[in-house]
Amino acid sequence: MRKISSLLLLAAVVGASAPQAGHAAQRVAVGASFSRIFEQGADGQWQGLGVDVLRTLAARAGDTILFQQYPWPRAQAMVERAQADILIGPYKSPERLLRFAFLDQAFYRDRMVFYTRRDTELPWRGELTALKSRRIAAVRGWHYGAQFDLVRPQLDVSEVPQLENGLQMLAVGRVDLLASNERNSTGLIDSLHLGESLTVLCPDIAQLDGYLAFPRDPRFSAVRDRYNALFNEMVRSGELARLGARNGVLVPLGDSAARTPAACGDKHRP
Repeated sequence: MRKISSLLLLAAVVGASAPQAGHAAQRVAVGASFSRIFEQGADGQWQGLGVDVLRTLAARAGDTILFQQYPWPRAQAMVERAQADILIGPYKSPERLLRFAFLDQAFYRDRMVFYTRRDTELPWRGELTALKSRRIAAVRGWHYGAQFDLVRPQLDVSEVPQLENGLQMLAVGRVDLLASNERNSTGLIDSLHLGESLTVLCPDIAQLDGYLAFPRDPRFSAVRDRYNALFNEMVRSGELARLGARNGVLVPLGDSAARTPAACGDKHRP
């Protein structure tokens, strides 16, 4: 009897110091290659603000994280079907709110902009309806804001599978405009040596915030709530702002931001 009691006491002590049963798990986080948000280096290591945030959250939840990269539509479908736990970086839209369970607060902010050729004169003053006669490329699966969605049926929009495809189509004159975001585009334009031929237009199409999102399946409600609470604490403590600065990413803090966006056409112009 004494031996059995000792074993029960030992089990109780071990159980008290370990993550609760059913809580600790390997979480599969998926996304597309997003500059400074979710990237895989030449050495195979994952990097970016999304990686730093998720590793911190998982460690505090007692979980481990497995990162996987896919084309953006497939990554979204995997989380929607509960084939993966976390989607890295989606913007909110009415359609996506029906598909995913977002965290309450965003972890980065993007400037959505049009790019065009430097030798082209375009009547862009922020009115999308003025572009009805222009050929526009947009990346498949990307969201460009409520106003763009509203006017999109009136525009001549061609979808491209990757941002690089859109930049190349723009450079050779197959389209007049490319809708993109500044963060993803700047480095890619440099790597493709297109900085002398392409330029960004002002003003922005919109500024959109990016989130972490979970499946809407009720089985994920508890883990979503747990990560949401942990992330809210990261925001309150200033930890998110510090991680954003380290990765060179604009971080929203309520209605303000960790740093002010550069004026349109300043250092963001390729």
